[in-house]
Amino acid sequence: MINFRLGSLLLSLGLIGFFSLFIGAVNLSVSEVVYTLLASSEHDFIINQYRLPRLVLAIGVGAGLGLSGALVQGIIRNPLASPDLMGISAGAGLAATSLLVFQPDAPLYMLPLCALLGGLLAAGMIMGLAYFTDPTPARLALIGIAISAFLTSGIDFLMIVNPIEINTAMVWLTGSLWGRNWDQVPFIWWTLALLLPLSFWLAWRLDIMGLGEETATSLGISPNKMQFGALLCAVILASVSVSVCGTISFVGLLAPHLARMLFGHNHRLLLPAAAGLGALLVLISDMLARGLQPPIELPAGVLTSLIGAPYFIFLLQRYKGWS
Repeated sequence: MINFRLGSLLLSLGLIGFFSLFIGAVNLSVSEVVYTLLASSEHDFIINQYRLPRLVLAIGVGAGLGLSGALVQGIIRNPLASPDLMGISAGAGLAATSLLVFQPDAPLYMLPLCALLGGLLAAGMIMGLAYFTDPTPARLALIGIAISAFLTSGIDFLMIVNPIEINTAMVWLTGSLWGRNWDQVPFIWWTLALLLPLSFWLAWRLDIMGLGEETATSLGISPNKMQFGALLCAVILASVSVSVCGTISFVGLLAPHLARMLFGHNHRLLLPAAAGLGALLVLISDMLARGLQPPIELPAGVLTSLIGAPYFIFLLQRYKGWS
């Protein structure tokens, strides 16, 4: 049954990905799309330089956000945790926005580096406050939300005091794959290639950590080292994803919860399932963003927020007695 569900997830991702190549302002037939993928044609730019890289980026970014969310929730053992709600995405966004505003001509590779520094800064702020306050899981989520709001206000301040330079930052901050091309693909996919194996190596350790730190220590696992390694993976995945397409909200929250409902709590299945479901969420959001009212494009982040915000409210109601 589990193998069937994983296979169905991969099949759905492939079918929806292929269908997304037909979505846009220009209507193309199946034969035109297939021929353009196999050989050059008059539609080469539309398919191979516009829609196909967006497809590849949507899958990569969604997988990165979904996997990051599953790792964060596994480390903190808090179902309300996710990279965007804990401030990691906001920290990456603030650093990347600063680069776009003050150094708009900076090399492309500087964006993920700056975003990573911002994500690490936000994670450091959370860890510092957690060390001094020793909060409960619910209060730790509130700390993350507060830090996220603080860093988001920094983004707003930058855009207010630099109104001339905000056009590029505004398009990027809404969480959109508009204007992205093959240049951004290596950033997210090299990150996934490096961190996916490490994340799967951490899977059974996260399961044991769920039994408590004393049990984990008795079984030969160092909780502090394991938590640091998993958190570092989560921050890098979220930060690089944000650097590619901006802040696409709630994917890191939704994907792990959907994965738990379908595949259970075993992290060996949960992590790849969260990555696959995250990819599916971003892919569908981007497809709808450019297909609802072409040639006008909505930001994909707006569509994920329409789903994610009500679900977050539902989670708050579900865990309102949890402290």
